[in-house]
Amino acid sequence: MRILHTSDWHLGKNLEGYSRMDEQEKFLEDFSLLVDEKNIDMVIIAGDIYDNSNPPARAENMFYKSLKEITSNGKRAILVIAGNHDNPDRLSAASPIAYDQGIFLLGTPKSIIPKGQYGNFTVVDSGEGFLEIEINGEKAVILTLPYPSEKRLNEILSDNLEDEERRKSYSDRIGEIFKSSSTKFREDTINIAVSHIFVLGGETSESERPIELGGSLAVEVKNLPDKAQYIALGHLHKPQAVNSKRLKAFYSGSPLQYSKSEIGYSKLCYVVDLKPSEEAVVEKTYFNNYKPIEVWKCKGIEDALNKCELNKDKSCWVYLEIESETYISQENIKKIRDLKADIIEIKPKIKGLDEEEAAFDSVKEKSMKELFKDYYFSERGKEPDSEIMDLFLEIACEDGEEDETKDTES
Repeated sequence: MRILHTSDWHLGKNLEGYSRMDEQEKFLEDFSLLVDEKNIDMVIIAGDIYDNSNPPARAENMFYKSLKEITSNGKRAILVIAGNHDNPDRLSAASPIAYDQGIFLLGTPKSIIPKGQYGNFTVVDSGEGFLEIEINGEKAVILTLPYPSEKRLNEILSDNLEDEERRKSYSDRIGEIFKSSSTKFREDTINIAVSHIFVLGGETSESERPIELGGSLAVEVKNLPDKAQYIALGHLHKPQAVNSKRLKAFYSGSPLQYSKSEIGYSKLCYVVDLKPSEEAVVEKTYFNNYKPIEVWKCKGIEDALNKCELNKDKSCWVYLEIESETYISQENIKKIRDLKADIIEIKPKIKGLDEEEAAFDSVKEKSMKELFKDYYFSERGKEPDSEIMDLFLEIACEDGEEDETKDTES
């Protein structure tokens, strides 16, 4: 059996306010072609389909259109589990229609797929956290653990515990779940596990929510199912193997660069060939980088303007750093933004000041009115009109300029 493991699509995600859905749409178009090219039997998507629990309509349309193309009227199986960014009920709501196409949408850790015929495939056995599926005469037992927060597990695991005890309690409970469902593994079946969890030792990036990484919601390697031939994980955006000599456990990572910290990551999915009682053969398949994130470091305004002029037609997101003796004027910011679209940030590197000092001095020398005008100009490329300015000051300062002065001085 040949499976393709991907995760963390984060459809609908922005980069500091800039939509990424055009890139995501191109990815999905190429992904559908890749699945056909690689002759995949089953696609596994290990969580975080969307970037938040209330995704935009376009993101949902893109997702379901992609599933329809990939499954090809039930000829290919698709298994999707919810991540921490997904609304589990919303994700699984389409199950009655999706089942006919051989698509399985699992929202919560204790989800059960009824036995029966789905598309061209048969679920011959199932229960909380597992299913056994027959595809083209081969049988696979798959342990399924969508994002297992205490709420989604419907269990209290860490009440009144210290941090270390809370982490151990959570990790041990995940281990118990895997140990229980692993009893379904057999020597004559292909044995797989899929989950959306943070395994201790994993390498994180800035585009993941720190509150959901590490801490109490972390799982030790010893608590992963050691009888699984392959463990498909989601949650971390850098593709990586779990640090274990005994396990083949992988994070496929996100398909696009979702933060500046991911500039050095090659994005990919894993194509895995599996036979009963044999070691999995894992192949990396790389994705296109449709619109890379770049950091441009320039020695002065003229250098920055020249760089923008030379690369004005290049498709990329830009973080611009400019060495300067003084702060960058609004006039020069406008010139830069007029030359080059999709500049995320323009950061002055003031000689003699570190970043914190530069930011502090930049703020403390200006009134609230000036700060708002600078912000508005940096975002819109023009100054706010008097109506917008008056409205802002009315909201920010009940007494207008009097309170504005107090705020600035304090």
